[in-house]
Amino acid sequence: MTSRTLLIGQSGGATAVINASLAAAIEAGLATGQFDTILGMRNGFAGLLDEQLVDLTNLSYDQLALLQQTPGSALGTSRLKTTDDQLDQAIEILRRRNVQGVVLIGGNDSADTARKLDDRSGGEIPAVLAPKTVDNDLVETDFCPGFPSAARFLANLVRDATWDSLSAPQLYPVKLIEVPGRDAGWLPLSGALGFAEHDADIHPLVFVPESPPASVESMVAAIVHRIETLGFVVAIVPETLRDAGGHHLGGDEPEYVDPFGHPYFASAGEGLARRLRAATGIRARVERPGSATRMSISLASPIDQSLAYLSGRAAADRVAQGEGGVMAGIARSDDFPPGFTTRYVELGEVANRVRSLPRAYFDDRKLAPTEAFAAYALPLLGPDPFPPYARFDPGT
Repeated sequence: MTSRTLLIGQSGGATAVINASLAAAIEAGLATGQFDTILGMRNGFAGLLDEQLVDLTNLSYDQLALLQQTPGSALGTSRLKTTDDQLDQAIEILRRRNVQGVVLIGGNDSADTARKLDDRSGGEIPAVLAPKTVDNDLVETDFCPGFPSAARFLANLVRDATWDSLSAPQLYPVKLIEVPGRDAGWLPLSGALGFAEHDADIHPLVFVPESPPASVESMVAAIVHRIETLGFVVAIVPETLRDAGGHHLGGDEPEYVDPFGHPYFASAGEGLARRLRAATGIRARVERPGSATRMSISLASPIDQSLAYLSGRAAADRVAQGEGGVMAGIARSDDFPPGFTTRYVELGEVANRVRSLPRAYFDDRKLAPTEAFAAYALPLLGPDPFPPYARFDPGT
């Protein structure tokens, strides 16, 4: 009897919970009884083209449990914009290996790859996307697995940085925290969630791509005003931030463009710091948590871990039914909070689209999240995401 095979791949930037989706897809693929073998792509779609495949069929319960608690892409990852010839090559490999379904765990670009693979095989090899991105910019899903954990990490980092500045404003009058998020403001705005319920008077200033500042000079003015008011300022700066004229704070020429056409510019935080010092003489400390933002398993959201698992399971279940061309997205159920459920969305509705931050979520006067954003995002972080901190009023 010919073995029926499910193939699973991970693509793009890793997260704290991407392996929860992987473990779930492995478990569900075997539980359906439709697959005898589970293979994994080593290093994403690029690994598939080189036939770098690993057998995941016989992983033990303990190994799968440990996998769920492991950050990074356990299978390895890559960024590859596939050509038609490469898709045809991949389909030939899949047929030869008797692969009868594919689960891709990834973000925007993986959605496009899964859609093309499903279409080009004529549905012969169904492909389903389990969403993953800390940017939270996939459409047709309540949130993207990976985002809540990154948001929880970043919000705690910003709180800690603020208390550091509160204790020594003369040493750290300005902290600029540069964060990822591509061209969407979900993650930068999440950095201020630690001030949504307490200590709102010392909330960080947040800049988001969807509401670009009129000019760098207006950003400098906002920073100076906050220093005059509080004695210090912590500001969150997206790595892709441009002013209203479309000029990137790190310079208009990208240092690198990836295969999907995504540009990578010089540091926006450093660019703002230079302009601030030139205009005022004030030195700014620029902090870039970088990959730690998306990889911190110690501060992972339990909601994120659970839904990443459910999404991976739903993706494998769909493929086992011989159906593809969809994303296993997430929706809030009627008993929210804290209920969530999964829902299938056609990949044609997802690929090559970006979900921007809604206008109602950002207060561009206060440079802060609104109550509406807090109502959306705080439940995603899990119970008690922020430990209480003490503050002494001056003179006490």
